[in-house]
Amino acid sequence: MAMDKKIKVLVIDDSAMMRKLLSDILASDPHIEVVGTASDAYVARDKIKSLNPDVLTLDVEMPRMDGLSFLRNLMRLRPMPVVMCSTLTQAGAETALDALALGAVDVVGKPTADAVNGLKHSAQEIIAKVKMAAAVNVRMPPAFTSQAVEASRDAGAVLAKRPIPRGSSSSDHIIAIGASTGGTEAIKEVLSKLSVDHLPGIVIAQHIPKAFSGPFAARMNSCSPLTVCEARDGDVILAGHVYIAPGDEHLLVERAGRGFRCRLDGGALVNRHRPSVDVLFRSVAQTAGHHGVGVLLTGMGRDGAEGMKEMLEAGAATLAQDQQSSVVWGMPGAAWKIGAAQALHPLSEIAARIMTLCGAHPAAVCANAHTV
Repeated sequence: MAMDKKIKVLVIDDSAMMRKLLSDILASDPHIEVVGTASDAYVARDKIKSLNPDVLTLDVEMPRMDGLSFLRNLMRLRPMPVVMCSTLTQAGAETALDALALGAVDVVGKPTADAVNGLKHSAQEIIAKVKMAAAVNVRMPPAFTSQAVEASRDAGAVLAKRPIPRGSSSSDHIIAIGASTGGTEAIKEVLSKLSVDHLPGIVIAQHIPKAFSGPFAARMNSCSPLTVCEARDGDVILAGHVYIAPGDEHLLVERAGRGFRCRLDGGALVNRHRPSVDVLFRSVAQTAGHHGVGVLLTGMGRDGAEGMKEMLEAGAATLAQDQQSSVVWGMPGAAWKIGAAQALHPLSEIAARIMTLCGAHPAAVCANAHTV
């Protein structure tokens, strides 16, 4: 979308207060125009036809037709970018994950208490997610967008960069995966295709609200042969296990004897995110060196690109999702542009590539690190 053209947004929510609050937040940005509001799915259907919005914000709980049913019909009949508004509860988290599976671009957490101040606090996040959604073509994979990312802290705000040691005292390997927009479904596809046999531990940083990361980990555990959990501080990283960063903490990897363990850090946002992929990848570069495998999946922005480059410089194997299969080719595209990713792969092939690198003989990771 041209930068001089305003993004037209239709706000759909059964609460008049929420419609007004979301409209005011979005209208405060000079690049966004709220062209209308709707109190339920049937009113929204008519206004989509007459107003032709670029992006919808959609409430989950609505009268006459719930948000998921409306989203399912919308994606079947007239696919368009949708940002869901879901309550920060267990049920809300499950519904948000369902919405992402149905094709919603992203989710905004809606607090159950003091919603006015809660949403005002999240105003910049809401605006950023709507702008990002406008750059996504839900009909076909989008072209790489060079949308600017506002100035933010780098990984040094949490973990200082230091020279990578030439050798590593660890005999174990580790796989680190980063993702953002579209990542919940991309991670599901990767994890569901991996085999437990001879697979080292996996650590994942996915940009996701705090209330949603636990249910997301549980959902991944139910659809993967691996054991998947939300990471806890001090967890020893076991082979065949997956550790997903909590939604409001950085996940780092540190030494535990000849293996690794998880460390959580509630420090500053990095690249506007916590957890940050750059922080995770830097920690893996520093602790695992050439025993690491770095994977960067679909996502807006460039979080993870610099960290992946540090992993590559430490001797790790690195790969990224290709443009055609990405919802947004921001993060993997940025890694490819700076030479951090050794190869691009369609999402459907990434699990197989990971298993090839780890294989029946995990030491193959080292031997193949520069022959991707």
